[in-house]
Amino acid sequence: MKTNMGTLDKTIRIIIAIIIGYLYYNGTISGTLGIILMVFAAIFLLTSIISFCPLYTIFGIKTCKKK
Repeated sequence: MKTNMGTLDKTIRIIIAIIIGYLYYNGTISGTLGIILMVFAAIFLLTSIISFCPLYTIFGIKTCKKK
């Protein structure tokens, strides 16, 4: 796996995941929608930690400036 996510992309994903987590545990979002959004939040956190997004590979996107 090659790194294909830049710092800004990772930061945005982490912020979105934190917001979704807060809204879920606050009770603003719940039920099936809440569970689906929490899964997306977990995926956002995982891809941010490893700096790799499989969908970016499929679509040929690379936000990382490293070679």
